[in-house]
Amino acid sequence: MRRVLLAAAVVVGATAGSALALVHAGGGSAPAAQPSDANVSWPAGAKRAPDFRLADAGGAPISLARFRGRPVIVTFIDPACTTLCPLEAKVLEEVVARSAPSRRPAIVAVSVNPWAQSHAVFAGDAREWRLTRDWHWAIGPRRRLAPVWKRYGIAVLDRKKVVGKIVVHEISHTEAAVLVDARGFQRALYAYPFRPQDLERGLARLGT
Repeated sequence: MRRVLLAAAVVVGATAGSALALVHAGGGSAPAAQPSDANVSWPAGAKRAPDFRLADAGGAPISLARFRGRPVIVTFIDPACTTLCPLEAKVLEEVVARSAPSRRPAIVAVSVNPWAQSHAVFAGDAREWRLTRDWHWAIGPRRRLAPVWKRYGIAVLDRKKVVGKIVVHEISHTEAAVLVDARGFQRALYAYPFRPQDLERGLARLGT
C-alpha cells in the first residue's frame, strides 16, 4: 500500500501543478476521473485502521474510534488548498449526499498543512467547499499529524520559502481516501481522482 501511495504522491504533485496552471489560465479544473475500482482493498476484519487522537476545527478531541458503528472515509486534505483538495471534497460530499441514511459515511479530513488551521480558513472552506455536518476536520501540530500520515502511508512534502519576512509553506501530498467500515477496519483505498460511484461501490461491499 505504501508503494502505491508514494507513487500516487508523485502523480498528485505533477497534476496539482497542471491544475493550478489551468485555474489561473481560465478557471479550468482537473481532468475528469475515469471509472475505477479501489487501488487497494482488504477483506473484512483483515486490517485495522490506525486510530488517532487529534482535535476538530473547534478544538474538541476527535478520534477514529468516535465513529465506530458507522462507515468512515478518512482523507488527507490541505485546508488552504485551492486546486485538487476542493475538488476531492466535492466528490466526497456528493458520496455522503447520495448515500442511504443507514449507510451514510462520516468524512474525517486529516490536515496535511498544520500552518493553515485557523478558524478563518475552516470557515472559508465550509462556505466555499459547501461542507456539511458529516465533514470533520482532524488537526493538530505537525508532531501530532506526522505519525498519522506515516501510519496511513501518506507522503507530505513541505517546501518552505521566505517572501519578504513571511515564511510560506507550499504543501504537496498524497491525495487519497481510505474507506473504513463500521467495525474500524480498512476496506479500500482510492487515489484521487475518483468518482462518487467508485466509493459508492466500496460502501455497498462493506457488508460482504
